Amino acid sequence: MENAPGTESDVSAVPFTLDDLLGRVATGDQQAFASMYDLVAPRVLGLIRKVLLDQAQSEEVAQEVFLEIWQNATRFEPGRGAAASWILTIAHRRAIDRVRASQAGRDRDVRIGIRDFPTAFDSVAESAEISIEHERVSRAMANLTEIQRQAVSLAYYGGYSQSEVADILSVPLGTVKTRLRDGMIKLRDEMGVTS
Repeated sequence: MENAPGTESDVSAVPFTLDDLLGRVATGDQQAFASMYDLVAPRVLGLIRKVLLDQAQSEEVAQEVFLEIWQNATRFEPGRGAAASWILTIAHRRAIDRVRASQAGRDRDVRIGIRDFPTAFDSVAESAEISIEHERVSRAMANLTEIQRQAVSLAYYGGYSQSEVADILSVPLGTVKTRLRDGMIKLRDEMGVTS
């Protein structure tokens, strides 16, 4: 007497092929799943282990593979290939997915590590650059008119607002704005800065 689909059967009494067992797994037969597991688990774990090398990760991926087989056994089509090929394809795909996920995690960690790694600081080079830039600015400032130089010096070196510069120089605010604008244009031209 045959068991109804979805009920446990005594699979061990009759030798079944892997294709037959997978067909029974598709009906929810837990005993068929156990028998199928016993037949293919070593091959599945061996394949995954070749890809991942790490035993613990390989065992974890193998569990995922057998869960996927249990959940998706109805998708197996015997006419398109053997059950062993279908199962090993799932195992290989899962192992590759794990490698890619691990690599993505390592890449992310490296990017974060590089971002957080303090860059080497060459104080001599930095001092030389500052000195050269300071000299360039001094030469450019020397080419400004006296009134432009006063306004720029007070606003940018002195840290005064335009209103405060107007008060210090005793000139209207509009005059200060014009002097600053003209001075900055001339400085930009002198230093070769493009806008």
